[in-house]
Amino acid sequence: MFERHKVTLLAALAAIFVVSRFSGDIGPYYYQIILFIGINIILAVSLNLVNGYTGQFSLGHAGFMSVGAYAAATFTNYASVHWLGMLKPLGSFVSVSLLFGIALGLGGLAAGLAGVLVGIPSLRLKGDYLAIVTLGFGEIIKVVIENVDALGGARGLSVYAVYTNLFWVYAAATVTIYVVLNIVHSTYGRGFVMVRDDEIAAEAMGINTTKYKVLAFSLAAFFAGIAGGLYAHLTQYINPEGFNFLKSVDIVTMVILGGMGSTWGVVFAAVILTILPEWLRWLSERPFLPHWLAPLLENRMIPYSLLLILLMLLRPQGLFGRISFKRKHA
Repeated sequence: MFERHKVTLLAALAAIFVVSRFSGDIGPYYYQIILFIGINIILAVSLNLVNGYTGQFSLGHAGFMSVGAYAAATFTNYASVHWLGMLKPLGSFVSVSLLFGIALGLGGLAAGLAGVLVGIPSLRLKGDYLAIVTLGFGEIIKVVIENVDALGGARGLSVYAVYTNLFWVYAAATVTIYVVLNIVHSTYGRGFVMVRDDEIAAEAMGINTTKYKVLAFSLAAFFAGIAGGLYAHLTQYINPEGFNFLKSVDIVTMVILGGMGSTWGVVFAAVILTILPEWLRWLSERPFLPHWLAPLLENRMIPYSLLLILLMLLRPQGLFGRISFKRKHA
């Protein structure tokens, strides 16, 4: 079974590489939206490991994304000036790929370390208390970055090169989905589910619930850091305000909409909620709309809020909550 999954992963990566060769035919606007969809898939699937499978409630995922973004951007800004010339004998493609791969890895590790540092003291808390702590962490990270001049401070940080492309984004998204699915269907995954369903009973059975929560938290932070590195090298500019509380709410909304504990549901929600603001912006410019309706559609938080209210009333478990996508075996 695991071997079959590895073959599927390699086939998916090969297909993404082939498709990326033809991405030049896509218009810049649509190409950027496609890349943002992939980045949001990484963020939503990784947060689902904490909020969905482990039953915790984190509101600081954008903080981990910012750690990865700044770590990766700082590395490539330095390496592009001092090291890229030394790697020229390897060829432009290999040297850039090597630097960017290292940058994403460093971004992921920095965010993962931040996840451990935050997780160990705070994940002994539960429910609303944990949400408040993670929210506070996200704000602390933002304030620290705003006051560190080496990171650009409040004015933001310019990224020298655009390294993010379709292959990097969707290869990272595919690996994120692969890792999360394999973990949740392993022994550790059963531990996550037990912590979610009844933490007291899990502790009574000898399960170290703090260990499982920290593991889920740090792994989710690692992938959020990779998403941050991809985001930084796509936009070429990052600012602390781009990783504020509302960004965390966006990611949480994707998890809730897709269904907590449903990886493929969360993927679907990430696609829909990335396209929705662009579609609303297009719709607000249509001449047949009433004059008073256009500003409401341009402000994405209003449709988001209405969507969440309707979802909580009609389907509180999310669109794909309690729906299984497991294969049937002969």
